[in-house]
Amino acid sequence: MQSVENRRLIQIVKELCEYDSEKEWFEFKENWFQAEELGQYISALSNSATIAGKKYGYFVWGINDNTHDIVGTSFNYDKDVKNEPLKHFLSRQVKPDINFMFDAVMIDGKRVVVLSIPAAKSIPTSFNDGRYIRIGSSKSSLRKYPQKEAYLFEVLRYGLPTIENTPSEYQDLKFEQLLIYYGAKDISLNHETFKRNLSLYTEDGRYNILAQLLSDNSHVPIRVAIFSGTTKADNMYSVREFGNQCLLYSLNEILRYGDVLNIIQSDERDRIVERKEVPLFANDAFREAIVNAFVHNKWINGDGPMVTVFSDRIEILSRGTLAPEQTMEGFFAGESVPVNRKLSEIFLQLHISEKTGRGVPTITKRYTKDAYEFKENSIVVKIPFNWINVMSDKVGDKVGDKEANHFLNRTQMRILEEIRNNANITKPQLMSVLELGKTTIDNGVSILRKNGYIERIGANKNGYWRVLKD
Repeated sequence: MQSVENRRLIQIVKELCEYDSEKEWFEFKENWFQAEELGQYISALSNSATIAGKKYGYFVWGINDNTHDIVGTSFNYDKDVKNEPLKHFLSRQVKPDINFMFDAVMIDGKRVVVLSIPAAKSIPTSFNDGRYIRIGSSKSSLRKYPQKEAYLFEVLRYGLPTIENTPSEYQDLKFEQLLIYYGAKDISLNHETFKRNLSLYTEDGRYNILAQLLSDNSHVPIRVAIFSGTTKADNMYSVREFGNQCLLYSLNEILRYGDVLNIIQSDERDRIVERKEVPLFANDAFREAIVNAFVHNKWINGDGPMVTVFSDRIEILSRGTLAPEQTMEGFFAGESVPVNRKLSEIFLQLHISEKTGRGVPTITKRYTKDAYEFKENSIVVKIPFNWINVMSDKVGDKVGDKEANHFLNRTQMRILEEIRNNANITKPQLMSVLELGKTTIDNGVSILRKNGYIERIGANKNGYWRVLKD
């Protein structure tokens, strides 16, 4: 019977393995050990966890740092270093005392060691008088990155920057559009108090980023670009800009534009009496993806979400990553932890979003978890098109499967053929064999799974594909 603590650590490790790559607050190794460098890692992961808003950083042995497969480890954290126990050797040189902990757990029959490292609190964590930081997946001296150093001290002193505590560059703001929007929702705002009630000021009385976003000119462009093919290397048909006004109006305009893009197709297949009308994509999934992108976007960087339309899909990109308190498991379960809390409250007040947390489950129910791609500084939702009459790499020249209810394009047919020939083939191998990008492979596999051509047996890391129909 596993203890509560062991179950918690196992959940943490599995959660970390779900990421596409190592983040600045965790590191994977198999049997690696160098005492001095491990101390530097403790400093780097502690400081980087603070910057990321995490309570802990993690150093995990027994995980392949390329594939994130659980391989097990023989690392012994009870060994001596220079005639003293390893933990004493490290603790003596880590300042201030942050009470890091080693633990060993069994996962899928394999031994894994987890070093839990509390985030820096009042001052940066150092080892042997040196302060370190993670840049991507590399460890380096903090002094080499003065901007990171300054940002770390700012976070330690004031907390993570948010759209509420960060002052806007623009202080001459007007809110006529906001007042009209609330009025249209039958909500009356007091002209004297609404700015304070909606948290549009920083503590020192300046307009914050939230105020800027809700003002008549947000100064943030939000673009929708349309390409002729499946990549940005193809010709761009058009680009529309919906930003630089009150954020609420930008959101409405993009949602309406989605209605324009969502072609209603006539499905004549198996017709008896009435023609069946089929939309190009699921509008409810599109709406949830757009609303979530606005609520969770990292607006303090000055960039808005981005919508890109290809011949076979729509991609909705939001800047930043998950909220610090959010877990991957909770995210897919619909347990929403908003990146921008006050903006989320405003969306709830205006009935733009709901407390039920149905957004992500709505998308994954239709398109599986493969619809989401977590990048270093962004989250992308991919909504595939369901072409009835025309579908191909360049829109035209259809390759049809007469026995199926879905017409595959050439790319999807090629992916299916490779999977048929090698049930253990991975997505990176498909990218290499077919000379296609990650997004194209992800989208093709997602469509094949959604339409019942293939299914995944076992875990992502060590499972295999089963072809259900040719």
